Amino acid sequence: MLVLLAGIFVVHIATVIMLFVSTIANVWLVSNTVDASVGLWKNCTNISCSDSLSYASEGIYKDIDPVLTIGVVRECSAPGVTSCPCSPRPVSTDALKTVQAFMILSIIFCVIALLVFVFQLFTMEKGNRFFLSGATTLVCWLCILVGVSIYTSHYANRDGTQYHHGYSYILGWICFCFSFIIGVLYLVLRKK
Repeated sequence: MLVLLAGIFVVHIATVIMLFVSTIANVWLVSNTVDASVGLWKNCTNISCSDSLSYASEGIYKDIDPVLTIGVVRECSAPGVTSCPCSPRPVSTDALKTVQAFMILSIIFCVIALLVFVFQLFTMEKGNRFFLSGATTLVCWLCILVGVSIYTSHYANRDGTQYHHGYSYILGWICFCFSFIIGVLYLVLRKK
């Protein structure tokens, strides 16, 4: 039992570190043609990084036609469309800000879950389960799920073959898996 708890603790620390790296590093998308990468915070080319993100305010236009689609977003600049009957507006940065917020929340909840686990390990009576640690870790898992899923739906598949996923994006999905496993194990385990 002690070995299992130590293993979970090590995996939890590794998850916290990977979440930090995933959120801070600017390698969510990597260009196949030039030495450039894009993250949640900056756009990096060669050795310099700029504060403006290429996909946060780029020239892709979308519009909402309230009469025909009632809130469904459709692309006005789709291939084969000669003219758009609607007045286009730039893509909002709300999705990117949401991803940033959920990734930061996931780090906060992961660290809190780790601290709660250590606290419960030394103060909880024998035979009790680590419910609070498990619940907090599952909230972290949910934040990672929302953040990485929004990023995937809005940004990960852009330009087809020009970009591929960077290690930060992959680490985000690995942390998603680890936090779910850790959360479930915390809920199942009893202190002996």
